[in-house]
Amino acid sequence: MKIIAHNYKDKKLAEVISDEILIQNIDDALVLLGDLYYQGYDLIVVDESNLTPQFFNLKTKLAGEILQKFTQYQMRLVIVGDFKKYNSNSLQDFIYESNKGTQVNFVQNKNKFIEP
Repeated sequence: MKIIAHNYKDKKLAEVISDEILIQNIDDALVLLGDLYYQGYDLIVVDESNLTPQFFNLKTKLAGEILQKFTQYQMRLVIVGDFKKYNSNSLQDFIYESNKGTQVNFVQNKNKFIEP
């Protein structure tokens, strides 16, 4: 795993780069969140491929539990990916509602947050 630091609207952003699934469960999410929180980051950007596929199955409640932790610590999370491939109306509604706010966002590309 590699962390690339960026500035975004006077905030410290952590772009997480990995070829592996980093978040398999709530504990993995808390470790990543805690590590980056204590390094002074305000926003974390991860690719959907770094999350277990169970995250995108809302029946597992994993997404809700993980996003609740990010909200508790007031750490913004941006998940980058192609979410249209998931044939779940519930997931699409969940993404739509999350994107109405600023705490957790699902985006197709990171360019909005990370500019060269």
